[in-house]
Amino acid sequence: MKNILSIGLLFYSLLPAFSQTATTTDTTAGNGRAMPSPLPSPPFPMSDWSGGPIIGEPSGEAPDYLMRKIQKSCKKPWLKWNKTGISVYGWVDGSVNVSSSKYTNSPMSYDLVPNRPELDQVIIRVERDPNTEQTKHPDWGFLVDNIYGIDYRYTIAKGIFSNQLLKNNNLYGYDPAQCYGLLYVPQVAQGMLIKVGRFISPADIEAQWAPDNYLFSHSLMFTVDPYTFTGINTTIRLQKRFQIELGLHAGNDMAPWSNSAQLNGLAMARWVSKNNAESLYGGINSLGNGQYENEHDDLQMLVLVWGHRFGKRVHMMTESYYIWQYNAALGGTAIDGPLLYGQGGGMGPIIPGASKAIGLVNYFQILCSPKDYISIRNDGLNDMNGNRTGYATWYTSHTIGWSHHFTDYIIIRPEVRYEQAWNSKNITPYDGGTKKSQETAAMDLILRF
Repeated sequence: MKNILSIGLLFYSLLPAFSQTATTTDTTAGNGRAMPSPLPSPPFPMSDWSGGPIIGEPSGEAPDYLMRKIQKSCKKPWLKWNKTGISVYGWVDGSVNVSSSKYTNSPMSYDLVPNRPELDQVIIRVERDPNTEQTKHPDWGFLVDNIYGIDYRYTIAKGIFSNQLLKNNNLYGYDPAQCYGLLYVPQVAQGMLIKVGRFISPADIEAQWAPDNYLFSHSLMFTVDPYTFTGINTTIRLQKRFQIELGLHAGNDMAPWSNSAQLNGLAMARWVSKNNAESLYGGINSLGNGQYENEHDDLQMLVLVWGHRFGKRVHMMTESYYIWQYNAALGGTAIDGPLLYGQGGGMGPIIPGASKAIGLVNYFQILCSPKDYISIRNDGLNDMNGNRTGYATWYTSHTIGWSHHFTDYIIIRPEVRYEQAWNSKNITPYDGGTKKSQETAAMDLILRF
């Protein structure tokens, strides 16, 4: 209790320093060579439809408080970081939940531990965005994300500090979740951006990072799909409303030098309608041999994301995917450490042949004010063979949440959620294999710096 009070006092003491009022982006304003931004951000976590880096957008100023203060306070030219385009910023995300489960909230992800507060993620990011708005000369950039907290469990890649989870099953840990270089070549089509290194899996409405999500918790389908790839990904703009991505990577959540790595291809396309009210983004997120190897998944994935704007205040995002692999283990990638909150204990039995899963999710958003929106999420996951969750069943979950920006840098997101497994009375995947359903009320607090 003393720790909770201390954290509360710390946040309270920082409020004056972060007192800038949240503002809504003018989505009718120019957006470089790109389409106008269809969504106001803030309060929404993104201003564009899904689809990877948008070639032609302005790079913009440093996004958060610390970097802006550094840029304004520096006097000497060699100290002005904004001249180099390098930004250093981040956020802290903590949460608390009340759950009908007592032992674990799994298979729900991120808010894994029931009925107590936790530190989800502390992120420090260093980045430089290449200028893709101009078409005269090549440019370069990079991004490095460092995460500490419970959420490292979902981003960790085999071969990159992975013993923290895969061997020891530590509740908290560190992960350099993204580390890549960028090269922009304007002479190819209407611009080409080459990304080399470790990067987040391209296709999803949801994201690993707290400020990039409509809600605090995640859908069941997001829980069990690929998180990061290591390889090369090339984005090519063919015209303002259409761009493609082509890439090669070592498989989901593993380094090319790990003993589970396999070569996979990636081919995605992004299209936006003339009126900017519709968007489609999808394709092959991962395609290779698809063989479960040395206790690790090699997920193959077809995915499609559809965005639709009903008007200035209402929009929705819908995603569907089909995942498969061969000769995989029940429950997927093995965590060999001791059982902890329903995870660990080693590899499950092998499922001969193909293991398949279908995921569906819809996010429906209502803008209430420049500082607030309501998000309603309905999602389903059919884990046909039990490879993704350890239980062969249909799951559904239903969540309603509210996001409020006190300022641009302090955000809260309370929500309530109900989820259930449907196939059989004997299948009880919740609370360590004892329940068919789970109810939770949760809230997180994001402090950006």
